[in-house]
Amino acid sequence: MTFAEHLASLRRSIRRHLTEKLGARTTRPFNQLLALKAISEGMRRQSTLAERLMVDAPAASRLVDRLEEDGLVLRQAGEDRRCFRLELTAQGERELSHLLDALRELDGELGEYLPEPELSELKRLMEKLQTGLSLRSVGSEVPGTDGCGE
Repeated sequence: MTFAEHLASLRRSIRRHLTEKLGARTTRPFNQLLALKAISEGMRRQSTLAERLMVDAPAASRLVDRLEEDGLVLRQAGEDRRCFRLELTAQGERELSHLLDALRELDGELGEYLPEPELSELKRLMEKLQTGLSLRSVGSEVPGTDGCGE
């Protein structure tokens, strides 16, 4: 198996594990919780949310529509009528807390398999790979093409 395949397999295992943990705490779909987390971390535009969740723009729009209908997210006016800034509501923050708790628990469980120095080194190496890949892809992107400044 290639490194990329190992990483994808690990991602699926982690997602499955988190979904099981969350099933006892919330009925909210995992992708909605990930969207809430991204918004809480400062992601304010639907276009960047779509990119982060690896979905197309219409799917991200439907996701935000649902979060807004459920009272978890507010759309604030952006720079022009095509743009919205996304903000979590108090109810959205409560839903997000389920995911954050499960993530902290999972981090603790990972210590059963990797001692702290190895886990720290793995995080450092993954961040290094992410930075390298992000820098490579930046050259192919055209900044501001979505018409919404941040």
